[in-house]
Amino acid sequence: MAEITAASVKALREKSGAGMMDCKKALTETDGDMDAAVDWLRTKGLAAAAKKAGRVAAEGLVGMRAEGNRGVLVEVNAETDFVARNEVFQTFVDVVTGIALDCGGDFETLKATAYPGSDRTVEGEAVHLVATIGENIGLRRAAGLAVGSGVIAGYIHNQTAPGLGKIGVLVALESTAAEGKLQELGKQLAMHVAAAQPQFLSVDSVEAEVLERERNVLIEQARSSGRPEDIIAKMVEGRLRKYYEEVVFLEQVFVIDGETKITKVVENAAKDAGAPIKVAGFVRYVLGEGIERDVDDFASEVAALSGT
Repeated sequence: MAEITAASVKALREKSGAGMMDCKKALTETDGDMDAAVDWLRTKGLAAAAKKAGRVAAEGLVGMRAEGNRGVLVEVNAETDFVARNEVFQTFVDVVTGIALDCGGDFETLKATAYPGSDRTVEGEAVHLVATIGENIGLRRAAGLAVGSGVIAGYIHNQTAPGLGKIGVLVALESTAAEGKLQELGKQLAMHVAAAQPQFLSVDSVEAEVLERERNVLIEQARSSGRPEDIIAKMVEGRLRKYYEEVVFLEQVFVIDGETKITKVVENAAKDAGAPIKVAGFVRYVLGEGIERDVDDFASEVAALSGT
């Protein structure tokens, strides 16, 4: 029997959103297997699938730059929100975002690129900035999108300065339609992505391992109803369709009107623009997503409950 530690209980609670005692029981039931414990909680209705994952726990800024058929997102972290409002820090993130656009969003290339006006690289400038600002500064990630014909549309939520904020989104549209029409559609779709948090572009792009785990959880949930296996199979397929509507971009309902599926929104826009439009991809960055922040009081509480 695996030892159930305070750290593992804490990690499961942050991953699943379930209560501490439920997390301890889940780990006990699954012999300490974290993924199996998440699934156990979900089959019992104690965790809310994927929505609890990746909690925001760091400060700084997300930078977004979209120009024509290319765009990038960059995340630069700091220790406090106060620094995110600092003009020196904001200028640094803005300059880095521009450099990222020139290198296609490749993170390693970005870090090694010369920083304008200094003899340092971008990564070196971040280190230098620590002494200037007095807080730890971290280049965390970057991503780019590009299309041959069409546009990359961008959106920044909770904007603190032009192109800088807490959530950044890029949406790639492939089309020969007028740029203005595409930008209008792309901006709305990017706002949707910011709000609806899709994980995959299309049903076909859902990872096989993720789908299998979801199907297994749904099967166990359905079996708890005591229904016959043939009914359970139909229940699972119905719930999978619901799952797709929650996590697949093109299957979601447009948040702006609350009733039209994204595929239909794009189809209608294509008719209006007089040319086919394809959503080729999207990227969504949430500031601090997945970075854990220590909470001493909570850790102590877990330790007391777990007896470690």
